[in-house]
Amino acid sequence: MSDLPDGWVEVNLTDVIHTANTGLDAIKRAPIVLEDTGVKCFRIQDASQTKSYDKWGFTKVEQKNYDKFKLLEGDILIARTGNSIGVNFLVKKDTKSVFNNGLIRLRTNNKIRYDFLYKIISSKLFQRYIQSIAYGTSTQPNMQINVLLSFDLRLPPLPEQKAIANILTAFDKKIALLQAQNQTLETLAQTIFKEWFVDFNYPDATGEMVDSELGKIPQGWQVGRLGDELEIKRGGSPRPIKDFISGSGYRWLKISDASATKSPFIFKIKEHIKKEGLKKTTLLKVGALVLSNSATPGIPKFLELDSCIHDGWLHFPSSNIFPYQYLYLFFKNIRKSLIQQGNGSVFKNLKTDILKNWTTVIPDKKTLKSFDQLIIPIFGKIKDNSKQLNSLTKTRNILLPKLMSGKLRLKNV
Repeated sequence: MSDLPDGWVEVNLTDVIHTANTGLDAIKRAPIVLEDTGVKCFRIQDASQTKSYDKWGFTKVEQKNYDKFKLLEGDILIARTGNSIGVNFLVKKDTKSVFNNGLIRLRTNNKIRYDFLYKIISSKLFQRYIQSIAYGTSTQPNMQINVLLSFDLRLPPLPEQKAIANILTAFDKKIALLQAQNQTLETLAQTIFKEWFVDFNYPDATGEMVDSELGKIPQGWQVGRLGDELEIKRGGSPRPIKDFISGSGYRWLKISDASATKSPFIFKIKEHIKKEGLKKTTLLKVGALVLSNSATPGIPKFLELDSCIHDGWLHFPSSNIFPYQYLYLFFKNIRKSLIQQGNGSVFKNLKTDILKNWTTVIPDKKTLKSFDQLIIPIFGKIKDNSKQLNSLTKTRNILLPKLMSGKLRLKNV
């Protein structure tokens, strides 16, 4: 190709792969067992849920199968079927584990570095390729190895592969570090919430308890309906298709925007709506707390963008007593119960009246104020980390295709 950089070659996966194979049958040859056998089995859900090695299930496997399907440093695993098709995982060190037949394992030859190939496997371009080959005559997505290996890629010299992989890996490590920090901070906030408002072990607690319809509660606290202390409103009607536009206009918050990020804060919203579409929606300002009430009910989020919401969301214009950080943690704490209250067999829907009539313990204002002062700095740090995460992710996603195509070259390699 005319725009191929000097020293680069165009190949397909077949040219750079030493072996490619699916794993062991999950029922007969590598079943998950409860006892510690010393050998684990990596499955699609382990990849899709980004489980650490200690969370993988144990398996019983014959020695000959263990030797053939053992996961070693540099192995790249790709889900080949189901809704998680294309989900991938890089084995970073030798393990005492095998993998099952829902996955394809790629082992590279000496023409390509495994860390460089993994960046390609993780790219949007490769994921689009997988989607293009996964659907045939069946509605169940399935990926054939020979078709997968026909993917074309540009291959720089090994030193440049190393430099590119190192840069992208540095971004990934920083992103992973911030994600881990946020998870730790949110876990801390949830632990404090439970200690104060579930176990009633809060500062200045006198230990004096009184009877209530919800059992023993601290003296001075009350039991009441959530709707009496909190204004709860449903968003507007779903916007018509004709009101949708791309890349400009008023942001349109979807349920997938909430479930796509683990952060309490939403900084990125893909879809937009025309001005005339605002008539049937609700426009919220930065800082608003919203709660999903359809499809996957009970997800609380703070908006960091002015956004339009439809009736799949609840919002809270005012509160008599509850700080919004408290409400976020409160909803997280009762989410399983909220899901159980939702109606619908496939897509759950949470009626507003259920939340309004939710009976709960209402702490005194002094305790809530003290809690808010303690929690606000934690949420502030999560928010700052989330901003960095968005910036780093955006930069990495811009760099990746340019580096992989050779449009952006590294000097002194």
